[in-house]
Amino acid sequence: MAHESPAIDFSDKPRAYRELARQLEGLLSGEQHRIANAANTVALLFGALPRINWLGFYFLENGALIVGPFQGKPACVRIAIGRGVCGAAAARRETVVVPDVEAFADHIVCDPDSRSEIVVPLIEHGKLIGVLDVDSPELARFDDVDRTGLERLAGIFLASLRA
Repeated sequence: MAHESPAIDFSDKPRAYRELARQLEGLLSGEQHRIANAANTVALLFGALPRINWLGFYFLENGALIVGPFQGKPACVRIAIGRGVCGAAAARRETVVVPDVEAFADHIVCDPDSRSEIVVPLIEHGKLIGVLDVDSPELARFDDVDRTGLERLAGIFLASLRA
């Protein structure tokens, strides 16, 4: 069954994230499969968020972050906890916003066009299960509204796994 999402106007970012949350809840409703829900989450967000060039999940397996569903150029497959922006968010268990990836000491270059990044850890019952990673070709693309919005969307994804 195809899902049609109306275009979202990001000129009012808080409202846009509320609308995106509403759409994501509807899209994931009634399904608990992690990969299916991750794939649909990525497709919805990649199509809706302006000025991004990569969006995807990394899931924790055997002590490392392994690439999951994503959209964008081919990605790094395995990231150690504590390495790069994804590994830092996983180790800290908090969202990491990097305005300029070249200024982040341990940045891992997967796509040289990426200039800024935000990574939201996925915490389920106190345990890290992965991260949601979003890259942009623009410097300082992400702000606190994006942090709050993406954390809410990650929460909707996590809730779908136990619905």
